[in-house]
Amino acid sequence: MADTMKVVCDRAHLLEALTTAGSVVAPRNTSPALACVRMTAKGGLLTIRATDTEVSVAVSVPQVDVQQEGDTLLPAEKLLQIVRASDDTTLTMEMQGQTMLLRGEDAKYKIFCLDPKDFPKIPELPPSKTDFETTAEQMRRLIARTLFATAMDTSRYAFNAVLLDREGRKLRMVATDGRRLALARGECSKGEGEFRAIVPTKTMNVLNRLMHDPAAPVAVAREETRIQFRIGAGEDAAVLVSQLVEGTFPPFEDVIPKDHDKKISFDRDALGSAVRRAALLTNEESKGVRMTFGSDSLVLRSRAPELGEAEITLPMEKYHGEPIEIGFNPSYLTDALKVIDPGEVIIELKAPNKPGVLKAGAEFTYVVMPVNLD
Repeated sequence: MADTMKVVCDRAHLLEALTTAGSVVAPRNTSPALACVRMTAKGGLLTIRATDTEVSVAVSVPQVDVQQEGDTLLPAEKLLQIVRASDDTTLTMEMQGQTMLLRGEDAKYKIFCLDPKDFPKIPELPPSKTDFETTAEQMRRLIARTLFATAMDTSRYAFNAVLLDREGRKLRMVATDGRRLALARGECSKGEGEFRAIVPTKTMNVLNRLMHDPAAPVAVAREETRIQFRIGAGEDAAVLVSQLVEGTFPPFEDVIPKDHDKKISFDRDALGSAVRRAALLTNEESKGVRMTFGSDSLVLRSRAPELGEAEITLPMEKYHGEPIEIGFNPSYLTDALKVIDPGEVIIELKAPNKPGVLKAGAEFTYVVMPVNLD
């Protein structure tokens, strides 16, 4: 084990890097090394790595003064707690044998280290191996518009993941939990041919944390069962490597209805406000909102036993089709309305027992199953 290392860190940047790395560390580990972060000070950079053997991350700490190079393993959770509790602007970390001495202005901690050789090797792909490149802004947008529709707990792994799909320079990201489906479209550069990967939800959450600068390039590479995201350029680029979900993603294109004969246009904020207000008088037993689309207005009704009833009326200017009454889970609608831009949103319907579709331009399509309100 290396017994030398001395770095002086900006505390805020160190905290940010440890928080990101800590989100990868599994809460329960059979191996002590997996409960740690690996800290490597080399060539003026302090790099923090973490892994749960399926998802791995390497992130550099900005504004660091490397006074002595070194390499060590430190317990992730305890180190994060110490740095978070500190009020100091900078923190000094110095190895003393098999102990890390962490000093602030009025505090001093000694933390026992593990041998960095015990840390699993993170299989990074070289920067030259890139399937396509986009920007952090574009990737964050795709993630925001899909990740909310993944299932939290399910034995069907594809429901706890997103499909990242590319054809030429057109990107798509898709997520579903079986009751709703979100499809977001974007663009990329430096991409040829086709690309398709089922990426775990956890990986996408970590990726979101790494994309601080909207203009930063995000290079994506795939090799068999692994995917890699490289955020930024140069030696201090963050690297995220993840195992992919095996199997096939649900045939989502077959789920998107194409025969809707009722089309309604709304202002996003007005519709969102109406749905939120109608949802106030719903509960676990009756969590649906009845939506009646007439010739010139939408009436939203809800009721909850022992609480009361609500009725919200929203004028409609552009309605094409016969009147229809249909029920939806209001949280499913507000989830989608929160992630699209202000402006026009279109709802397409077929029948009370058929899924509805919400669209925002050509970039976002959302399919949601109705609920039975009888």
